[in-house]
Amino acid sequence: MNIIHVLKKNKDYKRVYSFGKSLANRHLVLFFLANNLGICRFGFTASKKVGNAVIRNRIRRLFKEACRINLKRFPAGFDFVLLARRNIVGQKYQAVEESLLKLLKNTKYYRG
Repeated sequence: MNIIHVLKKNKDYKRVYSFGKSLANRHLVLFFLANNLGICRFGFTASKKVGNAVIRNRIRRLFKEACRINLKRFPAGFDFVLLARRNIVGQKYQAVEESLLKLLKNTKYYRG
């Protein structure tokens, strides 16, 4: 089973938001920044504007599963933060994964 390293500290999120690059589509925003650690770390966020706690947690679970399944496609040594948009509510896993992979392919670091 693939293990995902999750960003835990607020300063890590702030660093990615402030100094990282971002790509967006109608379902999510992908922030990424080199971390010089040799491992890939992820952060998953969904604001209260997206929905109630049940909906936000489901979205974060979908994000986490999509990253776990496609972990080999992400470059090592980067921090990624996935930010949910309102349009993601009610989407199935396949749509979420497709949106994530499209954004990842737009980075020059995609390992397909």
